[in-house]
Amino acid sequence: MESPVFEEFDPAGDCDCPGCAHWRRVLPHAPAGRFPGHPAAHRAAVVVAAVTSATAIGAPAAPSHAVAATAVPHPQDPAVPYVPAGEGPTTPQGAKAPLHGPGGQAAPPASSARAPSTSRAEIMERALSWVTQRVPYRVTSYWADGYRQDCSGYVSMAWNLPGNEWTGRLAQYGERITKEELRPGDMLLFHNASDPHAGSHVVLFGGWTNSARSHYVAYEQTRPHTRRATTPYAYWSDSARYVPYRYKGVSDGTAGSGTDAAGAPAGPARTPFPGTAYFGPGAHNRYVTELGRMLVRRGAGRFYSAPPGPRWTEADRRATRAFQEAQGWRGAAADGLPGPLTWELLVMGEGRDIPGASASGPPGRASSPHGVPGYPGRASFRPGASNEHVTRLGRQLVEKGFGRSYTSGPGPRWGEADRRNVEAFQRAQGWRGGAADGYPGPETWRRLFS
Repeated sequence: MESPVFEEFDPAGDCDCPGCAHWRRVLPHAPAGRFPGHPAAHRAAVVVAAVTSATAIGAPAAPSHAVAATAVPHPQDPAVPYVPAGEGPTTPQGAKAPLHGPGGQAAPPASSARAPSTSRAEIMERALSWVTQRVPYRVTSYWADGYRQDCSGYVSMAWNLPGNEWTGRLAQYGERITKEELRPGDMLLFHNASDPHAGSHVVLFGGWTNSARSHYVAYEQTRPHTRRATTPYAYWSDSARYVPYRYKGVSDGTAGSGTDAAGAPAGPARTPFPGTAYFGPGAHNRYVTELGRMLVRRGAGRFYSAPPGPRWTEADRRATRAFQEAQGWRGAAADGLPGPLTWELLVMGEGRDIPGASASGPPGRASSPHGVPGYPGRASFRPGASNEHVTRLGRQLVEKGFGRSYTSGPGPRWGEADRRNVEAFQRAQGWRGGAADGYPGPETWRRLFS
C-alpha cells in the first residue's frame, strides 16, 4: 500500500472543515488556521489518499464496466466539499415574513399558498447564485433579492416564492414524493413541530452522487454561508425525520406520474446519475458513451472527431465544459467533469444548448450556425465503413459536381469511388500531396457543405 500524500496549506478564514469550525467556536476572535500556541501559524496537513470516489462516500464496489481504479474523487457539479458526519449545522430560522423583512413587500394572505411557475433549471440557477455569492447565514438579515438569509428563506428564494416562508409552511408549496422520485430542485424538509427552533431544517436536493443513492449533493443555507456539500441521505442528523417534497409550481413532469406537465405521456425512463467515479481520466464504461451522445445532441458534435465511445477522452471533457459554460457556469463550476446537475440537465433535455450548434439530429450530426452539418469524424470514412455520413458526403459531392467516379449510388458503404471523388474536390481547392488524400477531414467537410 502506498503512503498517503500530504500537502500543507493555511486554511481560509471561512473554512467549513470540522477543525476550523471547532476552533472558531472555542476562539471566536482567532482567524481560522492561526491559533495561539501552535507553530507556523498552524498550517493544516491534509491527507490526499488514493481511493475511489465510491469508497470515499461509502458506495458499494463499482461494476466491472466502471473505472478500475480512480484517484481522489472528482469534484461534483461544480466542486462540492465533502462534509464529515457529525458536522450538521445548527440552523435557527426566522418566522414567515414578506420580502425584505417586516417593512418590505407584502406577502399574500396566509391562506393562499401560491406556487409561481418555474423550471428545475431556474430553481438550481437561483440556488447556485447564493452558493457563488457565499451569502452569510443571518436569521435577521435579508439579502438584496429580499429573501431571509436562513435555511427556509433560501428555499423560498430558490423556489421563487412571493415571500419568506419557514419550515412550518414550506410543505404547503410542495407535494410529498418518495426518495426514488427525488430530482434536482426538490427539497428535503424536517420541521420539528414540538420545538421549531430545535433541529428544524430544509435543504435543496441537487442530485445523487452515487448509484447506491446513499449520498447526494445538498444545497443549503447554514453557518457560515450558503454551501453545496455531499451529504448522506437524508441528512447528517434526524435523518429519518426528513421528508422529500416536489415544488407544486415546477414546470416539468413528476417522476413516476406517467405524464408530463401538459398531461401528455411521459418519455422513456431516464438513466440516473451513476456517480462521479464513472467519469474522468481512465474511465471506460457505458455511461461515458451515454454522456457523449447526450452532449452531441446538445450541440457538442464539433468536439468529437469520432463517435462518442466508452473511453473517457479530452473530447468528453471539452464537450462537458462547453455545456457547463452554456449554463453560465464558470471556474470550478465548469471543470468539464459531469456531476449530478450536469447529468440531470442533459437527460431531461433542460438548460441551454451549446452555442454555435443545433441540438437536433442524431449523434454526430450537430449543425453549425451556418447550417453546415457537424463533422462526424474520420472513423466514419475508413475503408469498409458503412453509415449515413458516407451517403450524405456522396450526395453532396454529386451536387457540387464531383461525382464522376460513381457508377452507382452514392450509398452508405465507403469505397474507392468515394475516395477518388473527395480527392478531386480537395485538388480543386488547390491542395496537393497528403492534403489531397481523398479522406475528408474537418476542413474538407466544411468547404464541401458551405
